[in-house]
Amino acid sequence: MNGVLLKQRGNYYNQMCVTMKQRYVASVSFGKDSLAMLLKLIEKKYPLDEVVFYDTGKEFQAIYDVRDKVLPLLEKHNIKYTELHPEKPFDYLMFETPVKKRGTNIIHKHGYSWCGGACRWGTSAKLKALEKYCKDAIEYVGIAHDEPKRLEKERKGNKIFPLDEWKMTESDCLYYCYGKGFFWYENNIRLYEILKRVSYWCCRNKNLEELENIYRFLPDYWGKLKDIQTRLEEPMKGEGKSVFDLERRFAESKIILNNISGYIK
Repeated sequence: MNGVLLKQRGNYYNQMCVTMKQRYVASVSFGKDSLAMLLKLIEKKYPLDEVVFYDTGKEFQAIYDVRDKVLPLLEKHNIKYTELHPEKPFDYLMFETPVKKRGTNIIHKHGYSWCGGACRWGTSAKLKALEKYCKDAIEYVGIAHDEPKRLEKERKGNKIFPLDEWKMTESDCLYYCYGKGFFWYENNIRLYEILKRVSYWCCRNKNLEELENIYRFLPDYWGKLKDIQTRLEEPMKGEGKSVFDLERRFAESKIILNNISGYIK
């Protein structure tokens, strides 16, 4: 009798293994690293069931353009595409959400203010949403081989880092994408030639050189940064470095970007 029960349980377990097929998901921002990872996964025929993109609503238009160019490729390979969004709108979190003083129930301000620096509330929400969505899947994450600190920090759960396995650096990823016809153009300029990272355009982690390049080459985004600064008391880059302070500084300085002409259409 026990032998029959064990056999039945064994058959049930085998059936469950067949039914519960492992799901493979690529977390893709459509920046250079995650896009290179995605294209390579498809090229190398790695198992891939789904691509998930977390849209903050504050991405550069070039990111959405790259996404739209990739979607037919996903459809061709029968890869599901999913978009996640913040539970509450980005602007509400930046300007309006009640914020309690740490360790108390006292609301001491409204809005988290600029995202970045010591208060990376946008990144935290993104990672939390992606981890929740991918918790039962094998998740491919696009962190480059030459980012050892990020790799060490993110090695947990069911995450896999193909770029590290393939020893692809950030530069390798960028030029691989260029070779595949992806350039992230805005105003006829390749964003990666004026910005280190093409993360959402209002991130305060952008350095002064990047911000000056936004001021000089992407005036529409600079105007949006000024609109945000008018609603926030906190200067974008710290005391004496509001968007308006920086604009005055940039207006008086010379253009710091070299060799830009080679990257203009």
